[in-house]
Amino acid sequence: MATVNVTDSSFQSDVLDSETPVLVDFWAEWCGPCKMIGPSLEEISDELGDKVKIAKMDIMENTEVPGQIGVQSIPLMVLFKGGKPVAQKLGAAPKSQLKSWIESEL
Repeated sequence: MATVNVTDSSFQSDVLDSETPVLVDFWAEWCGPCKMIGPSLEEISDELGDKVKIAKMDIMENTEVPGQIGVQSIPLMVLFKGGKPVAQKLGAAPKSQLKSWIESEL
């Protein structure tokens, strides 16, 4: 399962109303570390597809949700379960660390 793009208007249905936990990667095109973790998140999405949905939100195109959540630095990954943020990780990390963190929070 590939990562999905989420927007301010789709956030409620794609993330908050999801039966499955959703990891939202807040990123921007100009962010180098964001681009570094992108391929890792795609691979993790394929590997953990039945346990977690991985979504990406471009903070330059979507300002409402990042503002409500208080995103100040990127890349910021926030894990939502049952419509609530339960864990977050700031900054880039190797794929193995990202996957271990996600699995430990599920």
